[in-house]
Amino acid sequence: MAGVLVFFVIVFLYCQAIILESAHGRIFEKTKIPSAFVVIVPGASVFPNGRPSDVLADRLLTALDLYRAGTVQKFLLSGDHGHNDYDEVNVMRDFLLEHGVSPEDLFLDHAGFDTYDTMYRAHAIFGVEQAIVTTQAYHLPRAIYVAKSVGINISGVAADRQIYVKMSFFRVREWFARGKAVLDVWFKVHPKFLGETISIKGDGRVTWDQKEKHQ
Repeated sequence: MAGVLVFFVIVFLYCQAIILESAHGRIFEKTKIPSAFVVIVPGASVFPNGRPSDVLADRLLTALDLYRAGTVQKFLLSGDHGHNDYDEVNVMRDFLLEHGVSPEDLFLDHAGFDTYDTMYRAHAIFGVEQAIVTTQAYHLPRAIYVAKSVGINISGVAADRQIYVKMSFFRVREWFARGKAVLDVWFKVHPKFLGETISIKGDGRVTWDQKEKHQ
């Protein structure tokens, strides 16, 4: 029994190490990061009133800073829209529209249920080969690790703009999420949904819900 426990501890620590190592030299300050055509913004929780949580708002605002600086030209907003009563991606889109982003620059990935799905689909569906990802510092190494594993030349910017109430919980959860990410990469897991390819260099409104494409 002790041997099994030691084995799992070693595997757990190994997963942490390889993910942290994958991010070496790929995390930049937003004013110093090399330009890329697209910024990937992973989803996070949204409120019933249609507003993003603090974590998600900070990811979006950091991506917006890159867009306004000319560092990126398009957004890929990837989150959970698996049910009619829960929708991260349209909340993300509406937030950026309110901040003056051109509608055609906003691509929505409605099936980014986790970081692995987000990055896999970014490459396989949207043809993303180089990108920047904006997310919190605790999450950046995993996002970078997964993106690299699926063929994206990725850089990251930390989106921490405040102290988050649940930060201790987020960090503990991240340790286990890293283990899952490594297993997903090792076993070459396919996302639940794929679909037809969509060029990230086109008009993002093709990815919007049908009734909202002409906003």
